[in-house]
Amino acid sequence: MSRLWKWYQNCLRDHPVKTQIISSGLIWGFGDVAAQAITHSTAKKRHHHLQDEEKELKINWRRVATTSLFGFGFVGPVGHFWYEGLDRFIRLRLQMQPNSLRFVSAKVAIDGFLFGPLDLLVFFSYMGLSAGKSVPQVKEDVKRDFLPALILEGAFWPILQVANFRFIPVRYQLLYVNFFCLLDSCFLSWMEQQEDAPWKEWLKSLIPLTKEKDKDG
Repeated sequence: MSRLWKWYQNCLRDHPVKTQIISSGLIWGFGDVAAQAITHSTAKKRHHHLQDEEKELKINWRRVATTSLFGFGFVGPVGHFWYEGLDRFIRLRLQMQPNSLRFVSAKVAIDGFLFGPLDLLVFFSYMGLSAGKSVPQVKEDVKRDFLPALILEGAFWPILQVANFRFIPVRYQLLYVNFFCLLDSCFLSWMEQQEDAPWKEWLKSLIPLTKEKDKDG
């Protein structure tokens, strides 16, 4: 394990962007395999009268490849430049002391208000379009899932990011986030399977702006 970590460190030092892209793609692909396993297990418990062939887990490798491409094409390159750029912006432009309370708080706030929503929006849009859905269908899915996901993720991601920005060196921050994205991808996959579950509407009703829009509509 120590040799593997040393090898990763050397790759990250010599080829930072390429290493972030490859590691992100692999981690997101593995995360989708786990997500499919969890979704299948949940479906088995919910529907007891499944046929024998439906009880066996069959990995959708096309979906795994699609999710991996999201890691390769978006999370890896965008995440690399985001964390590097965010650190430079706060240190040099805002001139905050690294690892200070203000420094970490500013990072968490900017990351939560800018990158978090963007990441969710791109993820839901990309996965919908790659599944062959039309643009109107994707818009409806985003409208249905975006706010509930943002609310639920807002409950734990800031805590994870406090630890990330306080204790993890910048060059490893995307790797740290990607490992938690293993859990996140399972959550997002499960959430998509819930479709029009009542709890989604309940979560959206907690936001006053959403209530007003529903009344106007």
